[in-house]
Amino acid sequence: MRQRSAIRNGFEYCLALVVLKSLEFAPLPLAHWLARRYVWLLDLAIPRLRRVAYRNLSLALPEANPVEIVDGVFRSIARTLVTFAKFPSIRKDNVACWIRCEGGEHFESALRDGRGVLFATAHLGNWELSAYAHALLREPMNVVVRPLDNPRIDRLVELRRGLSGNRPIFKKDFARSILKALAANEAVGILIDQNASPDSGAFVDFFGLPACAGTGFAKLAAHSGAAVIPGFALWSEEERRHVLRFYAPVPITGDAARDTQTLQTRLEEVIRAYPDQWLWIHRRWKTRPPGEPSLYETAPGRVSTL
Repeated sequence: MRQRSAIRNGFEYCLALVVLKSLEFAPLPLAHWLARRYVWLLDLAIPRLRRVAYRNLSLALPEANPVEIVDGVFRSIARTLVTFAKFPSIRKDNVACWIRCEGGEHFESALRDGRGVLFATAHLGNWELSAYAHALLREPMNVVVRPLDNPRIDRLVELRRGLSGNRPIFKKDFARSILKALAANEAVGILIDQNASPDSGAFVDFFGLPACAGTGFAKLAAHSGAAVIPGFALWSEEERRHVLRFYAPVPITGDAARDTQTLQTRLEEVIRAYPDQWLWIHRRWKTRPPGEPSLYETAPGRVSTL
């Protein structure tokens, strides 16, 4: 990987700090307004994000209104920015204003079994708030993270994520750390919606298309015997807050490819229910089966206002 310059890292860090602090100290209504403007600027500055989202939707949900969904995606990102900025002021005594829990009995039952819990989560809804709030509503958990390319921003992000007591697990040594946490009957959150390379994944059906998904999650679940619970912080327009929703545990057979397909099918079901809250702007179908051309060489463009 090409080494990043210190000047670039410094500029990006200062920009991130300005955005973060302006949202942190602004009154909540103003913070939401500012976040929508920041995300609008991001949409304008990097048009590739919207093009990728339109391409994904044309493949996965051709019958849907892509402009409406993608606008919703950027609104969801804005909400995530606001809550991330407000983490220092979100505590046990006020977390209910931001989020409530639903399906907690699945987590409690899993803890009684004593083999730990693997949360299968995704870039769906407010993934930052889901882990942060879990520590306040239930207990601190372990979160598998990939360090950001900018080390200064990475330190800033990790400090905020840890304010509620959560513990990061870095991917370079994740298997051993995850198994240790599960053996102690702890919870571990892992994102399962990212594109994987053929050497670490298997092709599964995802929205009717072959998608390469990592099999490591399924292998860890089978090896540890931990309960596998899908969980997402989904925005409720009616309540004007998020709902941390835990779904029924996913049965694990020990067949990594089969279990990975089951997990991706469960994820797809939730995305279909909340299509405007999933991060369609990433190239989920980037890795193709041998001999298949890229799906992202061309992408249709549309114009929209957020």
